[in-house]
Amino acid sequence: MVLARAKILSDADGECVAIERAHGKSPVLVICEHASRTLPEHFGDLGLSEEALSSHIAWDPGALAVARAISAALDATLIYQRFSRLIYDCNRPPSSPGAMPEVSEIYTIPGNKDLTEGERNARTEALYLPFHDAVRALIRDRQASGQDSVIVTIHSFTPIYNGRQRAVELGILHDEDSRLADRMLDFAAEAPLYRTERNEPYGPEDGVTHTLILHGISNGLRNVMIEVRNDLIADDTGQGVVADYLTRLLQQSLDA
Repeated sequence: MVLARAKILSDADGECVAIERAHGKSPVLVICEHASRTLPEHFGDLGLSEEALSSHIAWDPGALAVARAISAALDATLIYQRFSRLIYDCNRPPSSPGAMPEVSEIYTIPGNKDLTEGERNARTEALYLPFHDAVRALIRDRQASGQDSVIVTIHSFTPIYNGRQRAVELGILHDEDSRLADRMLDFAAEAPLYRTERNEPYGPEDGVTHTLILHGISNGLRNVMIEVRNDLIADDTGQGVVADYLTRLLQQSLDA
């Protein structure tokens, strides 16, 4: 693992995992797998244009800002991946083609084409394993100190995908454990600021609940994945409004 990490991440790149409010008092553990569009210097630009590298295929625009605002409001620990999902999508297992995609929506990704097993393993060991090991360590430490953990992952999605407009504005996603999602959807229906839907624009059948399964369901912890349409969080004002709304939904659901 050390050799693989040294090959992919330079000293200038730094660590792939960032943790904020490590000792937050809230039971909520905020996770943002697609926080950054940054590529490790080893990969150059993957053969992609600046337009592609700034688009939603590289990261979830606005997601980290919303996650940080929720973290601050709740005094919740936040953990996020510092590098682009184009190198490794940490919400996918190593066996998934989407973990290191050759194509994402309308973009072909030359730097991901025909990766060898060794290249895939190196990315997995450098980015995926340290990220999820860090999440596990946080949960383990919280359990040891008697602190509950509620897994909340924050994502954003593009308003237009493969030429089709998406009407949904806020998605509340879950896998087989819908306890927290059910509560949030109930409260969202009482205060419908956004068009909110269950398991939209993605659902478990799309393979997007990996983190929930890995850290929530496997540990018996309440969990939810939140998807925000990224045009709603394109600036500070939108990010603040959405974060305030989600914070209220989460707090109400936890209190209930």
